[in-house]
Amino acid sequence: MILDVEKFIRNRQRDWSRYETLLGVLEERGRKSLSLEEVVEFHGLYEKLGADLVRLKAAAFEPATRIYLESLLARGFGELHGSRRARFSWRTISNTVAEFARVVRRNSKSLGFCMALFLLGGVFGGLSLALDPDSKPTLMPFDHLLGSPNDRVDMEESLDPDHMDGAKSRFSAQLMTHNTRVAIFTLTLGITFGVGTCILIFYNGIIIGAVVVDYILAGESIFLTGWLLPHGSVEIPAILLAGQGGLIIARALLFARGRMSLMARLQDIRRDLVFLIGGIAVLLIWAGIVESFFSQYHYPVLPYSVKIAFGVVQLLAVFAYVLFFGRKGEKAEAVQ
Repeated sequence: MILDVEKFIRNRQRDWSRYETLLGVLEERGRKSLSLEEVVEFHGLYEKLGADLVRLKAAAFEPATRIYLESLLARGFGELHGSRRARFSWRTISNTVAEFARVVRRNSKSLGFCMALFLLGGVFGGLSLALDPDSKPTLMPFDHLLGSPNDRVDMEESLDPDHMDGAKSRFSAQLMTHNTRVAIFTLTLGITFGVGTCILIFYNGIIIGAVVVDYILAGESIFLTGWLLPHGSVEIPAILLAGQGGLIIARALLFARGRMSLMARLQDIRRDLVFLIGGIAVLLIWAGIVESFFSQYHYPVLPYSVKIAFGVVQLLAVFAYVLFFGRKGEKAEAVQ
């Protein structure tokens, strides 16, 4: 059968134009910009375009039209079968930040257990130091904490205001690296059925409790608060969230839900763990910046009232974010 090429092109031009329009929308706005009906229509036009191209090639005419159709078909193939790079926008960032808060709330029991364990460790560490001051080297394995709190305060308050110049960035990077390593280790120890995670959370509580009691007994509670609160109001919640992640892993290992296999349970928590790890990393990066560029400066360079106020506001912001951010999305999901 001889193909009337000109008539064929005229008859098919409308479908080709419609296909090109839908393709342009896909390339510009992404797949979610099309309705279900438009997606079905686009797929049908894609198949017809392929058939049209075969007929034109068999006719051995109209090379320009064939090149045009081949280009459309290649672009369509890329949209149908290729992976599109994520397009970041303020809305995407907002949704990601909100989802992190929702993940924390969905697993609030695990977080509550970590907080209780941390506080229990703090009480144990504080009482141990108060009852046996000689236990300090065991409770606080850091050289800069083993001396007298009063001597430490005198030294810090007499330092030159420029004592951190040239070293802030390096010190901040060291803090971020160390704290992130501790957090990820705490989270991954969930594979020990949560035992390792619980030990690390309890141990961190012991250290903090011992340091707090040591400085309070020495009458340096104001210095202690101004020193720890600015970065600790973010760093400690981040470590607790890492413990939460470890307990999520432990729960998936220990408790079956219905007939879900172990692999299915681990896949089910994967998304939550990704959001937790990402959020923890951001928190620890900020904590490292604050500790290096703010917490290390004391009176008379920075009044303790300013440092304490900053820490309190930051701590309240963390609690408000975790408790309330993204609630609207939860309500929408509940309605659906």
